[in-house]
Amino acid sequence: MSTLTDLLAEHTKLSGAAVDHLQLVVAEWQLLSDLSFADFLLWVPLDDTTFLCVAQARPTTAPTAHPEDVVGSTVDVEEHPQLRRAMAESRICREEDPRWHLGVPVRREAIPVKRHDPVKHHDEVIAVLSRNTNLAVPRVPSPLEISYLGSAADLCQMISDGTFPTTEPSPDVHTSPRVGDGLIRLDASGAVVFASPNALSAYHRMGHASDLVGVHLAPLTRSLIGDPFDATEVAQRIRSALDGQPSMRIEAESRRGAAVLFRALPLRPRGSAAGALVLCRDVTEVRRRDRALMSKDATIREIHHRVKNNLQTVAALLRLQSRRTSSEEAREALAESVRRVTSIALVHETLSMSVDERVDLDDVVDKVIPMMSDVAATESQVVVRREGPFGIVQAELATPLVMVLTELVQNAFEHAYAAGERGEVVVHAERSAKWLDVVISDDGKGLPPGFSLERTDRLGLQIVRTLVESELRGSLSLRRRPRGGTEAVLRVPLRARR
Repeated sequence: MSTLTDLLAEHTKLSGAAVDHLQLVVAEWQLLSDLSFADFLLWVPLDDTTFLCVAQARPTTAPTAHPEDVVGSTVDVEEHPQLRRAMAESRICREEDPRWHLGVPVRREAIPVKRHDPVKHHDEVIAVLSRNTNLAVPRVPSPLEISYLGSAADLCQMISDGTFPTTEPSPDVHTSPRVGDGLIRLDASGAVVFASPNALSAYHRMGHASDLVGVHLAPLTRSLIGDPFDATEVAQRIRSALDGQPSMRIEAESRRGAAVLFRALPLRPRGSAAGALVLCRDVTEVRRRDRALMSKDATIREIHHRVKNNLQTVAALLRLQSRRTSSEEAREALAESVRRVTSIALVHETLSMSVDERVDLDDVVDKVIPMMSDVAATESQVVVRREGPFGIVQAELATPLVMVLTELVQNAFEHAYAAGERGEVVVHAERSAKWLDVVISDDGKGLPPGFSLERTDRLGLQIVRTLVESELRGSLSLRRRPRGGTEAVLRVPLRARR
């Protein structure tokens, strides 16, 4: 199944900023779907009459209106006229009569997704959200449902206004509280007008025994939190949401030991202050388990640290052996082994300082490049330069990838230039959602006649081929540069291997 980025890249000419805005909408829209008791579909125009669905969300609070996967399908304006109307008129368009879909009555609404273009200095509608509600299950209006739908209406209007979601600060939506965890609606003065049962339970666990309705939430929350700095921060973020500023999630521990996550969202439909939403989640038990896992994480990092130390010891022993041997060929082989072992040690050093099994490859490569220059022949006057970001990769990719890069750069050092010759080796990286593309180019003498990567007897290139094919599941080719020299072209898939 194609991702949102893939579909937008293939079927639209949206700018990078517009794509980023749609990614933010999709990151936030589970909140909208749950508050609306409705499915959300994201549509982009292919032409004047056809729209393509590029993303889909289902509610956790109600039956879905679309049990089938709609992503990748198209509709024309005759089937869904509200989509074009919403884009053309830049307003929310509601369908008066429900339509039947797979035997289910569905009410549809079209919400334009607007963003401000700072280059063109005007607002533009870049896509349309379709809010589809399953009407087969009768719903009895309740304070919870009325509050949810009212909050959803305000947020949808803000999407149409171009004021939601915002890029700053980062919302951390993947770890933030959700609607089902606990929701509190505040009026413009900061008083609670509705609190869901789970939100009320979270505050009871923090130490507030009575109801929340009518209470000003910021000072109440501040009085319940034990740490004075956390108490001030949480209260300030609730007040900031009332002033129109969204906040990142924040965690605080009450005087009674209950740990609660908070996130505050401003409600400003059409620019008018309508209060705020506060999402909260009781994470007391989760934090207890986290503390147990932290000791395991510390153990894993210590293992990486010890592996790094052991590899450095091996490298030191190889250097010592190299100094004691009289064979030039043996010294060169030992020097190459030192370089390979040291490259692996650098990866483990990075993992020993990481909180997860991920490696910042830019940091490792920037350490490896000077090391390769030091190991190169002293008469060499070749410099190495990195271009573009490698980014962060999983640990299982990091070690073979660093090994491949060091071998290819070292191969350029050894075979592209004569002794004392000046030159430059460029390591150029480009990264997309799917691939990491690396080109290692030199301006040396180029490939010898009849060279074949598959038939070469060079140990370094044989190691590279094995790692690329078996560990990285990627591709590698060596070719002549048009202006002289050689290019090693490496492509590595970034998706998890199955």
